[in-house]
Amino acid sequence: MSGMINTVFSQTEEIDKPRSNCGVVGVYGDTNASTLTYYGLHALQHRGQEASGIVSCTRSGEGKPASKLRIHRGPGLVTEVFDNPSVLHKLLVGDVAIGHNRYSTTGSDNLENIQPFMVNYRDGQLAVAHNGNLTNTRTLRTRLQEEGTIFQTSTDTEVFLHLTARSKAETPEDRIMDALNTVRGAYSLVMLHGDTLIAARDPHGIRPLCIGRRGEAWVVASETCALDMMQAEYVRDVEPGEVLFFDQRMYESGQPVQRRLDEEPERHHHCIFEYIYFSRPDSRVFGENVDKVRRKLGKALAEESPVVGTEDDPVFIMAVPDSSNTAAVGFVRSSVKSGIDARYEIGLIRNHYIGRTFIQPGQEKREVKVRLKFNTVRGVVEGRKVVVIDDSIVRGTTSRLLINLIREANPRELHVRISSPPIMSGCPYGMDFPNREELIAFQNDGDVEKIREEIGADSLAYMTVDNLLSCVAHDNKRGYCTGCFTGNYPVAIEENMRKEEHEA
Repeated sequence: MSGMINTVFSQTEEIDKPRSNCGVVGVYGDTNASTLTYYGLHALQHRGQEASGIVSCTRSGEGKPASKLRIHRGPGLVTEVFDNPSVLHKLLVGDVAIGHNRYSTTGSDNLENIQPFMVNYRDGQLAVAHNGNLTNTRTLRTRLQEEGTIFQTSTDTEVFLHLTARSKAETPEDRIMDALNTVRGAYSLVMLHGDTLIAARDPHGIRPLCIGRRGEAWVVASETCALDMMQAEYVRDVEPGEVLFFDQRMYESGQPVQRRLDEEPERHHHCIFEYIYFSRPDSRVFGENVDKVRRKLGKALAEESPVVGTEDDPVFIMAVPDSSNTAAVGFVRSSVKSGIDARYEIGLIRNHYIGRTFIQPGQEKREVKVRLKFNTVRGVVEGRKVVVIDDSIVRGTTSRLLINLIREANPRELHVRISSPPIMSGCPYGMDFPNREELIAFQNDGDVEKIREEIGADSLAYMTVDNLLSCVAHDNKRGYCTGCFTGNYPVAIEENMRKEEHEA
């Protein structure tokens, strides 16, 4: 039988979409810290499906030192990594924990790269979980290796540990600050130093990180949907450039100890793709509800690139599930408000239970993936003017196959609207796109008509960058990174960094 199997792909593999960055969770001061972290990671499963891990410990008290850090991590989904009751039992004894869901944006997907990472050094034990990408990894790694550092992994996250351990600062807290002030790029991270929980965010605020309260306990997470799962109340975001220390000193002030990083950029640069695709619609990131932003995107897209429908010839709007659902709602509502007879329909059904799928020799793998993941509702599509709303087009291969699939249901017209601008470049800050040369928009110099011909739609329209930015809150301090659309990156990157890191 093994000779018949050509390839295998995971149930969580996205089809021709930007791959998510990672998700982090931290809990301080709750006797169920590991269990809460497990549930938080479950809520953040969409941010990484390759691996998961938790580190926990018991705080010092009544003359007793803090316990040693306990760790469990492995490849697979959260429910797969922690499917053995004895594993959670090992971690349960503890009231401080951090956790991580991994999708590898730098470094290979080898077992040694699974986070959190944990080391012993002169000040005790240190563990770290990181969401983002550092942009000066190559320089720092080379310098550390020349100084005698031995790296155990191929990821940028390990750099944090070595910089902290080798710092000449006097206190553990200052050594951590020294390390954070040395790295550049995008990072939202949680760390355990003994029984102290540390949460930090890069000065540009590229990746999200929020704080919540659960009774007397504190929690931090990449998105507020994790706080909801842990039944914690949202307090605020970790500010860009802010480092928070959750430890025994909180009982005097009631608040974590706050430190600031040295760098103070004129503006923050939040990743706007968190709104378009990555974050769950029930989350609040960068101070706004993701669902509301996506509805605004759909509304603006309908105003900018409408598809006309009348009572005698209505237009039927359907989303590519699931990340485009709310943008499609906004598109319909705006169309109706402008006098267009537009009707929201569920014309594509997504299969959430693919499992591990074996593809026989001779089958076109991408086509099989599309057919396994989506199916059309013929009664919705046949003979009608259909508008398909999607959040992005990357290579264009899946869009072309999906349009072919929909055409099998015989729509009279098939229009495509994209709630983001054409993707012209990659991302060095923790979002994984194909090489620029593989992007359909780059291949066609951003010519929408050529892209339309390639994917086979009757019409195609994207959101403009200006229209996209009009849908999100911004001021003199708060801005957004649109580098994947414009090629303008707010934080300097090392030449060929992404290529070299992916080959590590």
